[in-house]
Amino acid sequence: MRNFEKSSKLDHVCYDIRGPVMDEANRMIDQGVDILKLNIGNPAPFGFRAPEELLRLMNENLSHTEGYSDSKGLLSARKAIVKYCQKKGIEQVTVDDVYTGNGVSELITLAMQGLLNSGDEILVPSPDYPLWTASVTLSGGTAVHYMCDEEAEWYPDINDIKSKITSRTKGIVIINPNNPTGTLYPREVLEEIVEVCRKHGLIIFADEIYDRLVFDGLDHVSIASLAPDLLTITFNGLSKSHLIAGYRCGWMSLCGDKSFAKGYVEGINLLSSMRLCSNVPAQSVIEAALEMEEETKQLMIPGGRIYEQREYTFKALNEIPGISVIKPKAAFYMFPKINTSKCNIYDDEKFVLDFLKDKKILLTHGGGFHWEKPDHFRVVYLPELSQLKVACDNLADFMSYYIQK
Repeated sequence: MRNFEKSSKLDHVCYDIRGPVMDEANRMIDQGVDILKLNIGNPAPFGFRAPEELLRLMNENLSHTEGYSDSKGLLSARKAIVKYCQKKGIEQVTVDDVYTGNGVSELITLAMQGLLNSGDEILVPSPDYPLWTASVTLSGGTAVHYMCDEEAEWYPDINDIKSKITSRTKGIVIINPNNPTGTLYPREVLEEIVEVCRKHGLIIFADEIYDRLVFDGLDHVSIASLAPDLLTITFNGLSKSHLIAGYRCGWMSLCGDKSFAKGYVEGINLLSSMRLCSNVPAQSVIEAALEMEEETKQLMIPGGRIYEQREYTFKALNEIPGISVIKPKAAFYMFPKINTSKCNIYDDEKFVLDFLKDKKILLTHGGGFHWEKPDHFRVVYLPELSQLKVACDNLADFMSYYIQK
């Protein structure tokens, strides 16, 4: 028999949140080793529970959601999403502009496949959520990474964005609130990005899945609300804010002026129809869920679990010699910087692999988020305080003697 290799389309695709280091962790788990996983933003394993009312509603709806829905989703869900968009100051959205998906992940891939031809370029942040780069690449396009500036609270570098635009650039990805840094972009930064897109006629792809997970009394501004004359595609869902990641409940909304993108919309409609529809039981709770924001807010204020875990982790990491981190204003991630000269670090993947083997704690290296320098890693601070203390104490100990060889 001839050998069958993976497709060459995967040659430049990575998803190191579940990559080689995770493979090693799974091997250790199979051998009976207990691993503390700080690599994936999955609330359920850390004791977070969805609102009881949401679970009850899902149960009640099961017998009514056994068949396919419209390919875009249930009308009740799409009406609720339109109402939510209006609440965010986005006016040019109708139910026909909303597409539900099996999580935002499916819709990111769909949006890229419907747009890109070979050689087309999409601007993607560095660091990024790696699915964006992967989806651009798998769709035949080229992901061109623009820098986010750690010295400026991880905000996008506007001059770098401008320098990366070519005649092949079709759009730009904005991840706000940001994964992996936890940064929340202020209005003035978003307005600068809109001006660049306006000048060059770019589509804005706005990943806003964490927009309800914001600290310190701050408000999330949707970039679509600032660009009614442009096409902005916003992505959102219930996985994080309502703690139902496993239900795969996401959506995207085509916002703003769609008059110059009729062919693209046709492509999106075709791809949406090809997969028949998204998870209908999950769609059935969208309307109610978008009225349930209080439970999430309570997690993000002083005394709330995520707030207190952020406070502890930020302080503990910055007290470790050789580690520094910018305080996140949203989500539940931090992207600490390593003093590479202290530990002779030249390979960040090896750093997290050695830490895993030594301390039985799983992190994700910065390169997994298309950060080019080997000097960062991502921490998920969803575990309870006692587990976070174990993790930070072990990292402090590890940094006291680790020298990369």
